[in-house]
Amino acid sequence: MDDFAAPTLIIAMPQLTDPNFRHTVVLLIEKNDEGAFGVVINRPGESKIAELCSGLNVEWGGDRTAPALYGGPVGSHQGFLLHGQIPDDVTVGSREVTPGIRIASDMETFRTLCRRPPLEFRILLGYAGWAPGQLESEMRSGAWLTADATTELAFHTPLESMWERSLRGLGIDPSMLVAGGGMH
Repeated sequence: MDDFAAPTLIIAMPQLTDPNFRHTVVLLIEKNDEGAFGVVINRPGESKIAELCSGLNVEWGGDRTAPALYGGPVGSHQGFLLHGQIPDDVTVGSREVTPGIRIASDMETFRTLCRRPPLEFRILLGYAGWAPGQLESEMRSGAWLTADATTELAFHTPLESMWERSLRGLGIDPSMLVAGGGMH
């Protein structure tokens, strides 16, 4: 299955036993001849956003209990912001991934959005990266399924039910899936 393109969601199948990706939903942002890049969007990290902001001397205007998310196993100290619509009077350096979902990684955007976080907002630490052909090989072996990336799933679905809901959105009952040959 090499005919998928970014941006899209990729959903880990049960046979994907790598603990970094077990039951994950990844927003695949880029895929080209150099490899693929995405962020896990359904796994809470170990830090709260308020703690991250405090450590960087950045004001946090949101929920003090909101978790920063585990974005993936690569570059765990690199932060990414996913956000939806922002007020017209706010200017940020983000780029559109897909309609309604934007990404940024610069400090000025971080400061601006942390001060006044939009309703649709996630901070992720780390990312998922694949070498050329690696993700395509994993797709052919049945480790991942693809689905459309939506703001509903990315921002309004509880993290703990996102994997199951994304499969159900494809018409798949997760309880009927059987782990196979131990992909990792």
